[in-house]
Order: sequence, then C-alpha cells, then structure tokens
Amino acid sequence: MRVLWTLILSVMLLLPVAAQDAQYPWRETVTGQILALRSADGETALSFAGAAFRANYQSNPQQFADDVVRSGYGPIGQSRSHSFGAFRELAPGVVLQEVEFIGADGRVWEAVYQLADERDEGWRVQGVVLRSTSGLGI
Repeated sequence: MRVLWTLILSVMLLLPVAAQDAQYPWRETVTGQILALRSADGETALSFAGAAFRANYQSNPQQFADDVVRSGYGPIGQSRSHSFGAFRELAPGVVLQEVEFIGADGRVWEAVYQLADERDEGWRVQGVVLRSTSGLGI
C-alpha cells in the first residue's frame, strides 16, 4: 500500500510540470538543446537551432557543438541542472526565455534564449546570451 501511495504522489507532483511544458512549448526546445550539448551531441543540438544555424552547419553538425563551446557557451553543456525563469513574448511566435544553470562547480549562470516558432519546424533557438552571476547553486 505504501508503494501505491508513493506512486500516486509522484504522479501528482509531476502533473503541474507537464501542464507547464504544454503551456510554454518552446521550453522543450531549450531543454532538448541543453541535454544534447551536455552529451556533446552536435547533430541533435543543431536540430533545435534556428534555420540560419542549421544552414551554416548542415555539412558538419558536430562543429556546431564545438563552436558553441569555443564561443564561451561551454557552461551550458557543462551544467548539471537548469531551470526556467520569466519569459517575454516579443511578437507572435517570438519569445525571450530566461534560463538559470548550475555548473558542475556550483557556479550559477543566467541565459536569455531567443526562440522563434519557425514554419514547419516548430520552436527553434535563434540565439543565446549567457553571463555568470555571483551566486552559488546547491
């Protein structure tokens, strides 16, 4: 009986998260790209990027992940967790989404993702601005 209650409670705790993701569909794109960068999977990370990135890296998707790291965005792929903050809709189909990262060393990083709902592709990352903070994550 205790196992059953634990299972029911676990499912109930997950319901708000699932509902929230449905309300903010671009967050699946952000999470997908973050997870791909954490596993150094350039092809998958590129699949979540906007059309311009995909066109530039179509012949060498792994180069996309390598360039992300070389351009100072390595903390995204090295992060141990991320959480979503506020978002702002700039126009229909264009969103800025705040994301907080906790690095392997406990440092906190803040990012702002710009996403667009691309025709026939869905939500795709158009760009990211990343900065370190003075905080430490737990």
